[in-house]
Amino acid sequence: MDKITLEINGEKREVTSVVNARGLLSFLGITEDRVALEINHRIIRRADWDSVPVVDGDRIEIVQFVGGG
Repeated sequence: MDKITLEINGEKREVTSVVNARGLLSFLGITEDRVALEINHRIIRRADWDSVPVVDGDRIEIVQFVGGG
């Protein structure tokens, strides 16, 4: 399998090549609910996760919202 290098939340990571934003979250084991995703300083709407490609060198920020009291 091909690997690509991404910067995820400020940390360089080598990952198995994924096709799109949703695939990246799945690869990382991140549950899709309560998540915000930004690729190269652009917020990606959840409705677009399947159509936004992830390519070598992308800078990605993933924010997970947690509840609590």
